[in-house]
Amino acid sequence: MKLRPRLHDLYVGQVVLVTVLLTWAVLVGLDMVMALSGEVSDLGKGNYTFGHAVAWVAYTIPRRAYTMFPTAAVIGALMGLGQLAASSELTALRALGLSRRRLSISVAATLAILTGLMVISGETIGPWGQRHADALKISARSGDVVALDRFFGMWAREGNTFLYAQSGEQRDGEGKQWLQLNDVRLYEIADDGRLASIAQAATAEHLGGYWLLKNVRRTTFHERSVTQQQILGERWESKLDAAVLASGVTKVRNLPTRDLGQNIEYRRRNGLDAREYEDLYWSRWFFPLNVLALCLAAIPFAFGSLRSGGMGKRLFLGIVFAVGFWALQTMFVRMAGAFHLDFRVAYALPPILLMVISGLLFRRRSS
Repeated sequence: MKLRPRLHDLYVGQVVLVTVLLTWAVLVGLDMVMALSGEVSDLGKGNYTFGHAVAWVAYTIPRRAYTMFPTAAVIGALMGLGQLAASSELTALRALGLSRRRLSISVAATLAILTGLMVISGETIGPWGQRHADALKISARSGDVVALDRFFGMWAREGNTFLYAQSGEQRDGEGKQWLQLNDVRLYEIADDGRLASIAQAATAEHLGGYWLLKNVRRTTFHERSVTQQQILGERWESKLDAAVLASGVTKVRNLPTRDLGQNIEYRRRNGLDAREYEDLYWSRWFFPLNVLALCLAAIPFAFGSLRSGGMGKRLFLGIVFAVGFWALQTMFVRMAGAFHLDFRVAYALPPILLMVISGLLFRRRSS
């Protein structure tokens, strides 16, 4: 079987692409309307207006599109194939000698391209838009026009040292960006559990692999005495980076995969629970497999039950597939979290099970 695209491959892919995009637009549009209606209660707080609410929703469109894509893909694929089946075009293509496998590859190739674009968007445009949306809302409600990428009251841990920053912000200058924390306190705990020292710094700047503390006043607690030091500048060697701190003010589900991985490493290093981050981290890696498995499992119905029945039947089947699959995967993931099992297994089992069932149905309908 030649895999080079032929005219019929392009035609089937085009039909599926159009129906997926239309379904996708409807789902994202409904989600945007619901999100905008949810912002009504915040109107009038500070300088937050309806225009700010519309801008906030607009910034979140890439993230909403990423979230809605799997459901849109399976519903759109079923509707597109159902359209071809209802008009007997699938039957005509089969009469020309095209196998069901070849038609399935045409659909899978189209969805694979869209899925790849969504993965890229989910790691770049999505988090960027969400950060700007949150910054816009904070700025409008607080009246602080320079609130972009700022946060307040941040706690973090690095080994036996606990960090508290009154505020923080992303700084730009000379073509570089760095994180600056303001009014910083570092609490160092000794191995026996007592407080060893407290360092107060006016600012702490993250420069590559270390932090530069400025205007430091360090108080050291000995067994029977206390000493103080005043230091203009001090280098703090720490693996604590901006991504870890950002996770404290950004919803975990909105972080890109790279930042999730850094947070997992940080939490493991400090003996903290990282299961929430591991859950989301592996969900991103299995996102393409989930989409393709879900859509390929629906293809056998295009050669049978979708020949009769209207759009309502196709829509119903698509919703049943999407809801059933996500319910099954959610159950596996929750069990993995409760029993401390590997999240990779929990995310891999549902699509594998779905593909096995799809293969059996495909073979049965082909016989």
